[in-house]
Amino acid sequence: MSEILSTKEETRDSSSTQSKPVLHAHNLTKVYKTGEVEVKALDGVDFQVFEHEMVVLLGESGSGKSTLLNILGGLDVATSGEVYFKDRLISSDSKGLLTSFRREHVGFVFQFYNLIPSLTALENVALVTEIAKNPIKPEEALDLVGLLPRKDHFPGQLSGGEQQRVAIARAIAKQPEILLCDEPTGALDHQTGILVLEAIEQVNRELGTATVVITHNTSVGGIADRVVTLRDGKVSDIQSNSNRLSPSELKW
Repeated sequence: MSEILSTKEETRDSSSTQSKPVLHAHNLTKVYKTGEVEVKALDGVDFQVFEHEMVVLLGESGSGKSTLLNILGGLDVATSGEVYFKDRLISSDSKGLLTSFRREHVGFVFQFYNLIPSLTALENVALVTEIAKNPIKPEEALDLVGLLPRKDHFPGQLSGGEQQRVAIARAIAKQPEILLCDEPTGALDHQTGILVLEAIEQVNRELGTATVVITHNTSVGGIADRVVTLRDGKVSDIQSNSNRLSPSELKW
């Protein structure tokens, strides 16, 4: 694991945070139709995520955060607009190509952990490494999020925060270029949420994984390089942090 981390750190240190975009969305719209009623979830959104960057995506419920994240990650498609992964246009890809894109390049962490209850923590992570092209060992992924001592425990034997950290280990075990986290602390108490954010921050810092974290908690923006706020399906504000806080320094 140390060899992997040192290589990633050299890459991170040798380039600026905003070197080039890993994901770039231009003029995204998403319209949902129910009968004759149309709801515009996204309304002309431009969004970029750069190599090694940590972005926190803020907004109230219904602002379009999850819709944007799902389109960026290839789980959904926009009504109009373009999404690029590096120099590749993915917004017009077929379902099969989007599946390959997700499998090879994107790690997802959701509010609910989606672990298989009959498998241990190690086995849940190993499911991903068995189909990935360039995975790290499941033990190394669990060690990175501080859960190697719990590797033989089943989800039912783990706390909510521990289950979420297993989910993070599973997401990053395939070494994705992008980690997309949708309300990863939404079901957790304050102290447990800090532990989960520390795991996400460590993945971003040590592996250099470009990371987007959705939250409605404005204080979480302190851990980010940039904070992007959505309102009514549009980007209403973008702020940059010259100094990122550690999760333990956040004032909730």
